Amino acid sequence: MHRSSGNDGDHENNRGTPDFVPSAKNAPASPITVPRPVADMLRRTLATHPDAPAIEAASGTWSYAELDDRADHAAGALWGLGVRPGDRVAACLPNDLDIVAAFHGTQRIGALWAGIGEAMTEGEQQRLTDLCAPTVVLAGTRCTVRTPHRIDLDRWTELVADADQAPSVTHDIDAPAAIAFTSGTSGQPKAVVHSQRNLLMPGAALAAQRGWGADLRKGDSFPLTILNLIVLSTLLTAQTGGCAVLMDRRDVEGVAQWIRDHQVTVWNGAPAQLYDLARRPDLTLPSLREVWSGGADTSETLRQMFADTHGLVPRVTYGLTEAPAVVSIDPPGSACRAGTSGRLLAHYDVAAYDDNDRRLPPGEVGELRLAGAGSGGWRPMLGHWDGGRVVPVGPGPLRTGDIGTVDRDGWLTVIDRKKLVIIRGGANVYPLEVERVLATRPALTRVAVFPVPDDRLGQRVAAVVETTDTTVDFAALADVCARELAPYKVPELWARLDHLPLNAMGKVVRTDLLALTEGHRVARPRRTP
Repeated sequence: MHRSSGNDGDHENNRGTPDFVPSAKNAPASPITVPRPVADMLRRTLATHPDAPAIEAASGTWSYAELDDRADHAAGALWGLGVRPGDRVAACLPNDLDIVAAFHGTQRIGALWAGIGEAMTEGEQQRLTDLCAPTVVLAGTRCTVRTPHRIDLDRWTELVADADQAPSVTHDIDAPAAIAFTSGTSGQPKAVVHSQRNLLMPGAALAAQRGWGADLRKGDSFPLTILNLIVLSTLLTAQTGGCAVLMDRRDVEGVAQWIRDHQVTVWNGAPAQLYDLARRPDLTLPSLREVWSGGADTSETLRQMFADTHGLVPRVTYGLTEAPAVVSIDPPGSACRAGTSGRLLAHYDVAAYDDNDRRLPPGEVGELRLAGAGSGGWRPMLGHWDGGRVVPVGPGPLRTGDIGTVDRDGWLTVIDRKKLVIIRGGANVYPLEVERVLATRPALTRVAVFPVPDDRLGQRVAAVVETTDTTVDFAALADVCARELAPYKVPELWARLDHLPLNAMGKVVRTDLLALTEGHRVARPRRTP
């Protein structure tokens, strides 16, 4: 789930404080059309403005003509490596031009794309790679995957430069096209399979709703190895004739510099980044017309702080990997309803359901479920990738696992998560995944991982251990986690209890942990060199 931000369709600057009122009906500014295949997405702009900038990144700028040429060469290079329709191409690459060309090349030959995060540990990267069993792994300097199918970036650059044209492939926009990795409460990775139609519908809906055109300059600082970011960057801007700006920095000074130097008009960041920018009035952002806060909840306090400092009211959104990307968003401008996650995009039908699978009336609380609406053409995710095949999802609306409401006007409110996921600065942390690592320590009887509210990150990861050792070494436990988990998953706050609260079934009562550890939590100790 994530929340984000927005602006009105004619790109006027809507600067000022939030106006917490509903807007008019959230109809798109122009019709949502069923998209053509990804391989054809550049054609309209190629015919009219081939020299317009399509991608700007750390290593340079590509026009639409150059992106089209590089995508063709990437397709040829992949074909030469033996990739065929239905095969998987995994990429563990930085935010730069290469990852965009590789993605478009993958789609042109009917293969499935899968991103592997650079920030993951060696074990995490390897598990995702093993799960999707790729024919090729495109590896940057931070890729630790071990496989005979690995192609390092320098070699990939040579192959692309020398590649022959790939054969023409017939595209079915409802066939498997990409894999996104997510997890349930178990913390075990799941591979969600999407079609080209699903990859393109969010961009089509957002462009229609907000009236975006060729002057769109969409900036993203999240990694493009996350499939949702591919959807909301190059696939979105290609449908407007605009430019995707791929940032390679996430620190506050770096983000502000990217926005200024590249005249970014719409920026997608994490709440922690908005928090940092809100505290820096010296970092002016004159080109920005719209601000999204993705990856986690954005408090009303943070929205007001950002508006007071930079004159733009962040738009909140609700999104899902299984959708993929944005499901609801505040309307263009500055209007919003406090506590909600915006209004549904026109191609979705979302409602609350009870435990008996009955759709509830608008405004009633239940599990949020997602289906297609109208003639937009959206269909549920194709299923999960398992053992070399797509395992379809069950019939009926897609279960989100989140508890909330949708009112008659389409405003969506998320009340709680059925899943135990902790969202730290926009990144998902699954308690059981951390608990399994700590459970290897013999001195610990039990351990429970839970969220602690934080103004900047939304939530921090805390761990409470049950042990008779009153001198438990939290630094050593943190080191154990750091060897097995990405840094953002390592608990930052620690506490010890003689006995964790248990229910009749012997399970930890997690709702009691925040209060029980209040005043007893310590920050993660830092090792001295």
